[in-house]
Amino acid sequence: MTADKAKPVNLPAKVMPQDGYMLVVDGKLKTRFDTPEDAMTAGQKLKQSFPVLQVTVFGGAERSYTPVTLTE
Repeated sequence: MTADKAKPVNLPAKVMPQDGYMLVVDGKLKTRFDTPEDAMTAGQKLKQSFPVLQVTVFGGAERSYTPVTLTE
């Protein structure tokens, strides 16, 4: 597997990330991404398939949540 196609790393449920960006689905941390664009893209794909889910992106360094909305 090449470095640019590496699978995103998942953290233990009790650990809040200090850096990077986490996809949060219904209040649960799911997958870590290096850039906010990657996290937002994954969140939008998930939201398109399951629009009822509450999906946000958590920024580890900023300690802030950004809601994912559907784009037309």
